[in-house]
Amino acid sequence: MTDAPPVAAGRQLPRALTPFRTPAYRRLAVALVLSTFATGVWIVAQVWEVIRLGGGPAQLSVVSTAAAVGVLLPALLAGVVADRVPQKTILLCVAGIELGGMSLVAVLSLTDVTRLWHLAAVAFVTGVGMAFYYPAYSAWLPALVPESDLMAVNGFEGMVRPTIGQAAGPAVAGAVVGMANPGSAVLVAAGAAALGLLALTTVPKTAVRRELPAEAVAHPVRTAVADMREGLAYMWRTPWLLATLLFASLMILVLMGPLEVLTPFIIKDRLGGGPGDHAWVLGAFGIGGAVGSLIMASMRMPRRYLTWMNLLWGVGCLPMIVIGFAGSVWVVIGSAFLLGAMFSAPMVIWGTLLQRRVPPALLGRVASLDFFVSISLMPVSMALAGPISQLIGLRATFVIAGVVPALVAVVAIIWAKLPADELAHPLRDEPESERGPARGPGDGPDDELGGDHDGGPGGHDGGPGGDLSAVIPAPTPGAEREPVPDPA
Repeated sequence: MTDAPPVAAGRQLPRALTPFRTPAYRRLAVALVLSTFATGVWIVAQVWEVIRLGGGPAQLSVVSTAAAVGVLLPALLAGVVADRVPQKTILLCVAGIELGGMSLVAVLSLTDVTRLWHLAAVAFVTGVGMAFYYPAYSAWLPALVPESDLMAVNGFEGMVRPTIGQAAGPAVAGAVVGMANPGSAVLVAAGAAALGLLALTTVPKTAVRRELPAEAVAHPVRTAVADMREGLAYMWRTPWLLATLLFASLMILVLMGPLEVLTPFIIKDRLGGGPGDHAWVLGAFGIGGAVGSLIMASMRMPRRYLTWMNLLWGVGCLPMIVIGFAGSVWVVIGSAFLLGAMFSAPMVIWGTLLQRRVPPALLGRVASLDFFVSISLMPVSMALAGPISQLIGLRATFVIAGVVPALVAVVAIIWAKLPADELAHPLRDEPESERGPARGPGDGPDDELGGDHDGGPGGHDGGPGGDLSAVIPAPTPGAEREPVPDPA
């Protein structure tokens, strides 16, 4: 029996809602919302726990740095693991680590025995878990929903992060800290994390979509290094991937520092604003991101998806110029909304692009490279923003942050010949009316929740779960995945 009746013939759901026809994704979406809420509460509660201990910016920096180091150190290894171990197993481990860390801090705080090193140690361990989360999650999605629903899935997740993780979670944390104490807020986070873990256990387990060599068991370290080289070789020999990652690296380098570090000073020193005005700017950025994700999730994949993606990112940075010359806080708020929308909308295309064009056997490693690029240059950008603005001025710094990404986007499109590439590998889907009801793991009578699978892409071990070819439809002509290059 299926978990929900099939969609009636002739009835069309809005494109953004089509993934929720698949029972497996409905369960995963519940787990995502709960874990994102838990993270939003945890981040704010952790800050106030540092303050409760009498700490200031320096002490909070210790905790934040521990988390960042935890994320960075295993980032590339995490992709190797995501391509070898069932992704559900990885996510369950990550969720268990987060729940354990939050529960420990809650107990320490409520019994008034917390020390700064406790918070730093937990931040490091949960950071390590987060490094494994993104590659495993990205590699798992194509095994749970049809390819045609991936864009809507990525759009939904683009809405969840700002609305739940950056708005609802912190708001609840602030209220609980105000009414009680940070330990109680951490306890709320732990409760949400526990419910998220419970929801995650109900999602069907799927096969690792690659054939592992026999020597992977006998020589795990040597083959892990070879796997990393294979992922790097694929990136280097795939022009659309290399060009986009190089462009994204430069965009993050010139954008994130001014946005995160210098914008508060524009609000305070030039516009006479305060923390409340800064909160409005952050909220506008998050709401813009949610709106941009929703709009993109409601659309079909653009025919010129590589061109549109890079141009949206590049042109989307132009509001930074407006922020640099703004004469009122409301101008900054409006610019932040546009920036958030233009930054998040192409992220929906990017996530879908990776999941549809990268070979399944390499998806975890490529996702980890993407994650590594995204986080590795953020601290560099933030460290450089202050000195550069003192050297050339705030306005010139914001002009660079707005103009350089737009120019580099054009260079990337031309250098990597992206217009020809996207026409040679179309990702357009047939209209909803031409597709049957969505199916996924857990839809059929032979599917069993949590069943173990083994084998390569589309294969199974004869046990519960069935053939993944029912979940991952054959690619349309011209949309085949690029072959895996020889890493030698």
